[in-house]
Amino acid sequence: MRKILFMDLDDTLLDSEKNVSPENEAAINEALSRGHVIAICTGRPLSGTFSTIRRLNLDRENCYAVCFNGGVIYDSYRKEVLFKKSFPIADAQKVFAAADKAGIHVQTYDSEALLVREYNTEADYYVKHCPTPYKVDPNLPETLSEDPVKCLLIDLEGRDKTEPFRQNFSANVKTDVPLSLFYSSGLYLEVVREGISKGEAIRWLCGYLGIPVENSVGAGDSENDLPMIKAAGVGCAMANATDACKEAADYVTERDCNHSGLAEIIHRFILEDQPAI
Repeated sequence: MRKILFMDLDDTLLDSEKNVSPENEAAINEALSRGHVIAICTGRPLSGTFSTIRRLNLDRENCYAVCFNGGVIYDSYRKEVLFKKSFPIADAQKVFAAADKAGIHVQTYDSEALLVREYNTEADYYVKHCPTPYKVDPNLPETLSEDPVKCLLIDLEGRDKTEPFRQNFSANVKTDVPLSLFYSSGLYLEVVREGISKGEAIRWLCGYLGIPVENSVGAGDSENDLPMIKAAGVGCAMANATDACKEAADYVTERDCNHSGLAEIIHRFILEDQPAI
């Protein structure tokens, strides 16, 4: 039975130091050798995912990358974007204006890089934790040349600014298309087009590949992983996941991201070395 694994990167495949354990890597290679499908499923941009694809040789057949929380789906073997859903530049400009008014750092992306108005503390934090090519353009967002897939708000002090921003966004900002706002970590508030999620990406890619959704396994740890955990045939939360992820999951790992918890999922539900739940 051909199965597909959708795996989050940060604090799921990657440990807290952004490394991949030999056990996780070996389990991924074993799954691929048996003809199963591996899909990275991350909030990161595609440009910020290539380093992991190269590091693990996930540019082989049956390897895919779901980026921007489902806004882009990429065939890593054929090097082809299969799906992309953006929102209008005019709406990105409204997000920037609202973030500026709230005193929150905001950034966006084009098809090649992270776009920031200045390389400040927030941009430096992001690039160090998510190695990504970046461009500095002080005239953003007026100089955007293509509709973005995502904007990202960052408050390194927590959620005192971003949570009121999220709660009041729809009332205060009138966009041309509906947008969704959710957290991918304690510090990152994501802004994407409504309907974009890791859960929708599971349904789309399974349909594209002709794999029944019930043959899918999703593994994650944060709020942006909830749609994936709920949509997958088997939704798995890491031991280090949020309480909401654990409550939504069919299975919670015994080991966390620093102790190869993803390999535990692969052996249990993809390779079936252990009995399923």
